[in-house]
Amino acid sequence: MQQRPAMGAVEWALLLVLSLLWGGSFFFSKVALAELPPLLVVLGRVGLAAAALGLYLRARRQAIPRAWPVWAAFFGMGLLNNLIPFSLIFWAQTTIASGLASILNATTPVFAILVAHALTTDEKLTPAKLAGVALGLAGVVVLIGVDALSGFDRALAAMLACLGAALSYGFATVFGRRFKRMEIAPPVVAFGQVAATTLLMLPLAVLFEAPWRLPLPGPATWGALIGLALLSTALAYVLYFRILSTAGATNLSLVTLLIPVSAILLGSLFLGERLATNHFTGMALIAGGLVAIDGRWRSLLRGRPRAGAPLRPERAPPPCPAAGSTAPAGDRPPA
Repeated sequence: MQQRPAMGAVEWALLLVLSLLWGGSFFFSKVALAELPPLLVVLGRVGLAAAALGLYLRARRQAIPRAWPVWAAFFGMGLLNNLIPFSLIFWAQTTIASGLASILNATTPVFAILVAHALTTDEKLTPAKLAGVALGLAGVVVLIGVDALSGFDRALAAMLACLGAALSYGFATVFGRRFKRMEIAPPVVAFGQVAATTLLMLPLAVLFEAPWRLPLPGPATWGALIGLALLSTALAYVLYFRILSTAGATNLSLVTLLIPVSAILLGSLFLGERLATNHFTGMALIAGGLVAIDGRWRSLLRGRPRAGAPLRPERAPPPCPAAGSTAPAGDRPPA
């Protein structure tokens, strides 16, 4: 069994940068959505990210698989980990604040555990996970508000869309396990899924958005798209794998707790967004659920293992999504 790696100053700094990049995806997308419809923002994000990651792989002399079964898996991952959740979250952000969308997106590990329990034989619910799921779902109820459930309006639809995105990320978690069995390097999975998503999104954006009829976006929108693709997707993937190799998957999963913080701060400072008290209460409950799921608190209560005692193996973190880029599930995370 392998001991959980220690987090040094460099790893903590990189983790904070990664949370800012993934949290920043909510900010960038909100800016881009002021002039562009959601499907075009998705296409811009994945298309530019695919180009950047393709250049990255070329510079590292990593081969891109050509076999059809591999690309079929890339298309499946692109659908579950990018196309569906990005489209739902970006549509939701046309109605609700980016900070609220990021909090709802933080429920991804809750849905990932439920999906894994239903579809796998080796990742069943434990009492601690069940407690985490219960806290997370309680947080969702507080976020949405019981009164909102009495009527169906656009705001409620937007919040449910964010939860649908988190559910899609949960399915992507299970689907992505196949890449490790296929022995495909995680950066290649990252490129493959965003490239496949680009091919899937292109006809959809053309058919439903008719981009030739839209006015040319301004500099702020172009800057937001570039930031969304190059910083919150391509660079975030590179940082993700860098942290994964040195700090381990369990430590890296802490980023799930940090993403809403950066998204809320950016939304408050630059977009003038303000969240209600119930939003922060819901976020606290969801954070408590994530801590319970992570299991780190039990290790702290037990203290350091005695000499010669077996150590807990590293666990792969759930996808971090965010519209803030879920990393691929080969090593896990999606963007």
